[in-house]
Amino acid sequence: MTVPLRRQPPRSRITGTTTRSPAEAAPGGMAVVPSRKTTSPSDTFDIPPKNASIERLKQAALVLNASRRFRYTLDLRKDEEKEQIRRKIRAHSQVIRAALLFKEAGERDLPVSPIPSSADYGIGAEHLTSMTRDHALSSLQGYGGVNGLAALLGTNLDKGVAGDDADLSRRRTAFGSNTYPRKKGRSFWVFLWESWQDLTLVILMIAAALSLILGIKTEGIEEGWYDGGSIAFAVIIVIFVTAFSDYKQSLQFQNLHEEKRNIRLESGRRIEVSIFDLVVGDVVPLKIGDQVPADGVLISGHSLSIDESSMTGESKIVHKDQKAPFLLSGCKVGDGYGTMLVTAVGINTEWGLLMASISEDSGEETPLQVRLNGVATFIGTVGLSVACAVLVVLIVRFFTGHTKNPDGSTQFITGKTSAKSAINGVIRILTVAVTIVVVAVPEGLPLAVTLTLAYSMRKMMADKALVRRLSACETMGSATTICSDKTGTLTLNQMTVVEAYVGAGKLDPQMISNDSPLMLQIEQKGDIEVTGSPTEKAILAWGVEMGMKFEEVRRNSTILQVFPFNSEKKRGGLALLLGNHEVHVHWKGAAEIVLSSCTKLLDQSGEVMPMDDDLLNQFRKYIEDMAAKSLRCVAFAFRPYDYKDIPSEEERETWMLPEDDLILTGIVGLKDPCRPGVRDAVRRCIHAGVKVRMVTGDNIQTAKAVALECGILDSEAATEPTVIEGRTFRAYSEKQREKIAGEISVFPNDKLLLVQALRKRGEVVAVTGDGTNDAPALHEADVGLAMGIQGTEVAKESSDIIILDDNFASVVKVVRWGRSVYANIQKFIQFQLTVNVAALVINVVAAVSSGDVPLNAVQLLWVNLIMDTLGALALATEPPTDHLMDRPPVGRREPLVTKIMWRNLVVQALYQVTVLLVLNFSGKSILHLESETHEYANNLKNTFIFNTFVLCQIFNEFNSRKPDEVNVFVGVTSNRLFIMIVGITVIMQIMIIEFLGKFASTVRLSWKLWLASVAIAFVSWPLAVLGKLLPVPEHPFGDYFRKKSRRKGDQGEVWYGRQEDVALRANVEIENLPQVIPPELRI
Repeated sequence: MTVPLRRQPPRSRITGTTTRSPAEAAPGGMAVVPSRKTTSPSDTFDIPPKNASIERLKQAALVLNASRRFRYTLDLRKDEEKEQIRRKIRAHSQVIRAALLFKEAGERDLPVSPIPSSADYGIGAEHLTSMTRDHALSSLQGYGGVNGLAALLGTNLDKGVAGDDADLSRRRTAFGSNTYPRKKGRSFWVFLWESWQDLTLVILMIAAALSLILGIKTEGIEEGWYDGGSIAFAVIIVIFVTAFSDYKQSLQFQNLHEEKRNIRLESGRRIEVSIFDLVVGDVVPLKIGDQVPADGVLISGHSLSIDESSMTGESKIVHKDQKAPFLLSGCKVGDGYGTMLVTAVGINTEWGLLMASISEDSGEETPLQVRLNGVATFIGTVGLSVACAVLVVLIVRFFTGHTKNPDGSTQFITGKTSAKSAINGVIRILTVAVTIVVVAVPEGLPLAVTLTLAYSMRKMMADKALVRRLSACETMGSATTICSDKTGTLTLNQMTVVEAYVGAGKLDPQMISNDSPLMLQIEQKGDIEVTGSPTEKAILAWGVEMGMKFEEVRRNSTILQVFPFNSEKKRGGLALLLGNHEVHVHWKGAAEIVLSSCTKLLDQSGEVMPMDDDLLNQFRKYIEDMAAKSLRCVAFAFRPYDYKDIPSEEERETWMLPEDDLILTGIVGLKDPCRPGVRDAVRRCIHAGVKVRMVTGDNIQTAKAVALECGILDSEAATEPTVIEGRTFRAYSEKQREKIAGEISVFPNDKLLLVQALRKRGEVVAVTGDGTNDAPALHEADVGLAMGIQGTEVAKESSDIIILDDNFASVVKVVRWGRSVYANIQKFIQFQLTVNVAALVINVVAAVSSGDVPLNAVQLLWVNLIMDTLGALALATEPPTDHLMDRPPVGRREPLVTKIMWRNLVVQALYQVTVLLVLNFSGKSILHLESETHEYANNLKNTFIFNTFVLCQIFNEFNSRKPDEVNVFVGVTSNRLFIMIVGITVIMQIMIIEFLGKFASTVRLSWKLWLASVAIAFVSWPLAVLGKLLPVPEHPFGDYFRKKSRRKGDQGEVWYGRQEDVALRANVEIENLPQVIPPELRI
């Protein structure tokens, strides 16, 4: 969102030293409300990109079927192409600019050429664009400077454009809109083509084609097409369903990008518009941390510095003034503030050209996806090995005459069986082996990750959280601590002056009440707008209540120099020229800081009196008392300055305002109430094993009082290190900081130091921030959460997630969603591994023992569809529950398959394998089929096994919803997609058994056999309940088989064993270790 000035009904405007600003700018952002926090440019923008390790992501290539893996994986070639495009555009613009500077030097004394104009304006889009792009200062001066240019564009520099629909439409027609062409997403046919390229499916299609040809030749077209045609049709269904699900995923992510670009943040009285609604002629305010939303010309500003590295490639802060007034879209404000006149938008800007040339696909692959690739590869390797073993066994049995036909006759007899029959038999065996690979390779794992991430991102938008990096969704589920800002996150950021000290005494409370008649009159008239930071707005509103004549004071004074508020010095100042050449330098800021620079004070009668030690201690006591009431203390002071000592206008930009020998004007205490529900949100975090720490720049007593009110502290008696001063923490050594960091609950400053110490302790740290100075800590943290309303653009670019309502309760919801992502993946893994184990064991045992398999290729493809695509859709979109917050955070290196999952998996797989193998070897007698023909009895038995197996998966799908809860039906009715998929699966199974016998090689079952199948599958539910009563060991199973050794060394103990164990004992971060332990370290 950005906040251009557009003409509204006339009203007085009271402004502080800050204004609203653009954010989420240019490729796809909206406006932002700036933070009160600032910092110097030198330590703001040198922040490396927050991306996963390239080497770690390269592991994604080690998969069996890459074409059916993640659609959003890292593409190193594409990244290099993007960077080349950026370099070309930068070089192109620099060459044009240099050439035109030479040309401008030669034409400097020539008259200005006629202005090319459009139908409704005095200047054309092409000339405007070239003037800004080429920094043609002489052209600007030829139009009469900014004032003349505004007149040509029909813009009022104080109030902006008219803002009505007709005017905006004319401007867009003449100069274009602030958008750029976007590349279209891939079509459904592209995904279909990728699905066809799966090697296992290609082999199945070849086998189906050969089977079809041989079948038609041997049995005729009426009967011979069934086997080959059924396999081919099943494969085609799998391909289309896979392509359709991938295409839908792509659309979901495209829709998410659109939602990100169209967020509207509404706050305060200003009218905010989408950055894409900006037009040429708009007047846009800028301040530190903002991103320039379009090309433009500076109207006015103070200490305005721009970081143009995103466009020029040079990391240098460029100062902007009337000599260098041109601003480029996509650059960031490094310091100061000002207003700009928009001269070019959209594709007419260099940023628009750049973004139109680059695809939006971020190419990000999350750590969980990388880990799942490894799991899928391992399972697929096991499946491939089993399939090869089955292939060898079946081929050997076939050619040795141990394989029987359904009627009991031998399939292959040496010297008697024809070549066609032999080839057909081999093709059937090959088809079964390849189908086992299809079932064994868990293609649904990446699908489940993509689905649950897309689902979670979309739902998190509704919960006021915009995810910028997919990995943050997962990492938040592992967060062990949250370092939260106070102002605007834990509190409402609605400041009100409730206590004031002027002179040596306290003002009457009636004089500072918000219910004063003057304030009521102002609010009823609605003709005064107070703008600026929340602190400034509160103080200005209080001044109006006290009878301040703001317009009169402003009319009779001129601003000479501004020192923007700095979060390090905790104060800001300005120099004012009053009447009769009188100059005053005013300062405001943290009360204790400003007070320490004061040598005099202004009493209530307006007389200046000296500040002795007694008065100084008295004011310090006032500050302590207000801080204990959780009030923010702000002091005002000034000093006269000799007009003769004022630097010239050229030297004024480097003029440092004097900070000593100040005269104290007064001290106010501002109340910022805690957000409703924040105490409950903090309590829920603590209950979930997530420690909340408050980091603020406020006075230590104020911070402590607010922490007590929010529930972060439970006692007023909290002492160091629970509540610690920033300077005390800095004085400790690195090891000491690491040792005490875990005990800190309230920390007034140095957020980055605290985050680094916590991460070295092994904590998974989430950090909230809104100011430019928060960017390094947001980048350093495992998850950075920037504020959407008060956050600066720099803070947002360093973050992983943007909290759109600045509310701590939304941060807790993000934790809940993060845990949900991990939990949903684990549900699906448990479900899929159960199907894999059961299907593989049944077919392998049957193939080795009897030379035949109860589940043929078509049936296994249907099972594959159930457990992959349909299973992923059903389990990956489970909404989060409160139960997720009853468990501790997921460990940084916790295994994907937990002990509880292994227990559930073994219980269900063992039951299914036992029942189905009993049916396979004794099914004829159990089902009383001895009197039936061998072929019919065999077909009926195999159909019953197939039906029972599928129904067991349907019932087990319910069990997988709640791996660690007894009642698996809680909330099932709220997940309509789950119910719909289960219903579709049941209907399709009935159709396959009852109506598609030729297609699936099944026969119809009687109602008794249907009931028997349902009864066997139903046992899965009580069995799951009994299984959950079994205790699980405290340590992972692998620990009982893993050998550890250690040896004494000169530097202490050196450990060998698991990489995680080595990392923890060495007290270093796991990411700093190699991904694979060298052979010499393996035991």
